[in-house]
Amino acid sequence: MPILRGFGRVAADLVFPPACLNCRQATDVAGSLCAACWAKVRFIERPFCERLGTPFAADLGAEGLLSPEAVANPPVYARARAVAGFEDGPVRQLLHKLKYSDRMELAKPLGAWMARAGAELLVDADLLVPIPLHPRRLIERRFNQANALAQAVSAASGVSADPFVLIRVKPTASQVGLSRPQRALNLQGAFRVPDEMAGQVEGRAIVLVDDVMTTGATLNAAARALLRAKAKRVDVLVFALVA
Repeated sequence: MPILRGFGRVAADLVFPPACLNCRQATDVAGSLCAACWAKVRFIERPFCERLGTPFAADLGAEGLLSPEAVANPPVYARARAVAGFEDGPVRQLLHKLKYSDRMELAKPLGAWMARAGAELLVDADLLVPIPLHPRRLIERRFNQANALAQAVSAASGVSADPFVLIRVKPTASQVGLSRPQRALNLQGAFRVPDEMAGQVEGRAIVLVDDVMTTGATLNAAARALLRAKAKRVDVLVFALVA
């Protein structure tokens, strides 16, 4: 069987040569970036803030440090991790293609990168929960990119994902252009754990999954709803962080 699978991959590469996920230039391996696109990605590696996952400008020579932002405005969730910074270039383009251009095949490789970036969260996690869309928005969008990424992270990590544990009950206005307090107010009461799902949450370590984190207001609101439903701990895993 391994030999047959190997022949299958070779045949597939002959018919559909591997191409960069972003620019479609030829690559050696399917589901990857070319060297030019890879060089433009600002991958997040240690040292970074233990709570927010934001990178430090310099190595301070100690582990478990918190950024001034995490001390001044501690998040509701315990820890956040991300693959890369959300900047102009491949990261922004990949996420926009997934979100707006029906490039669903991108979810699998992006989710695999997220599983690696969030390995320390996933090792003790009981459940992955994608940030839900309001039903009206879901009809307009046709799919939830956070759920697509959560399913891909689940496949790569073995941690179960459930898109029905958390629902969005408030059709919030766009967050674009809002200040941090305005974003928090906009999302107040936006999420809820349905009564029939309470048993899936109580006492469990949950990892919230989304594509991008800007101020963290959405993830804070979702984490608060899960903690009210007696989750043991809530962490956050996203593909990109807005600096």
